[in-house]
Amino acid sequence: MDPLLISAASGMKSRMESLDMLANNVSNSGTAGFKSDREFYNLYVSQEAVDATDEWRPDPTTSPVVERHWTDFGQGTLLSTGNALDLAIAGKGFFVVDTANGPLYTRNGNFRLSPKGQVITQDGQTVRVLRPDGEPATLDTTAAINVDAKGVIHQNGQAVATLVTAEMEDNAKLMKQGSTYFRIDGPNPKLSISGEVHQGTLESSNVPVAEAAVKLVNVMRQFEMLQRAASIGNDMNKQLIDQVAKVS
Repeated sequence: MDPLLISAASGMKSRMESLDMLANNVSNSGTAGFKSDREFYNLYVSQEAVDATDEWRPDPTTSPVVERHWTDFGQGTLLSTGNALDLAIAGKGFFVVDTANGPLYTRNGNFRLSPKGQVITQDGQTVRVLRPDGEPATLDTTAAINVDAKGVIHQNGQAVATLVTAEMEDNAKLMKQGSTYFRIDGPNPKLSISGEVHQGTLESSNVPVAEAAVKLVNVMRQFEMLQRAASIGNDMNKQLIDQVAKVS
């Protein structure tokens, strides 16, 4: 294939991946605890050039590719809501959510109380809250809930349970599961955090909206230019074929 068409097609593919990522970031800019994704670029080098011997080494064909995506775990802004079960972590750490497929971790502390007194997420998953004896806790649905900076829950003037939090040695081992959940690929995390739990507060998304919007426009323009380059390359090849046919 023509090198111009190869470069244009590869560039359009990487731009499409960037558009999907940026669109997802922008659409979740209002989601509590959402962590934005970013891309890491590299160049693809043709395998023929890599495998060639010193006696015969063709000019390498290089194409831009998105090698991988990575997640920005930077702190989002803490916004006061006044709701007793809106919780946020200032600093490092995650809330632990128990699901049928194992534990997940989240920075989205938009919780609620089930009729049975369990602390649950908005989609009904159970947040890990333990009694002093280590068993799952249920809270009094009629009493006020107070949560201190260590995640200890107080009702009727007594410490009745602890909100379990976890801190990872390496956040790079976390894999996204949906918008605000993460699953760890590696050893179990430390079940304590160096950060502080804030009650009546939610952590906003860390998506830089203005920056993401500018990038979105730039990527769309780049895609249009690459489309134009591919069209020009195609026209040049058609003209070449027509000229060869006339000479023949």
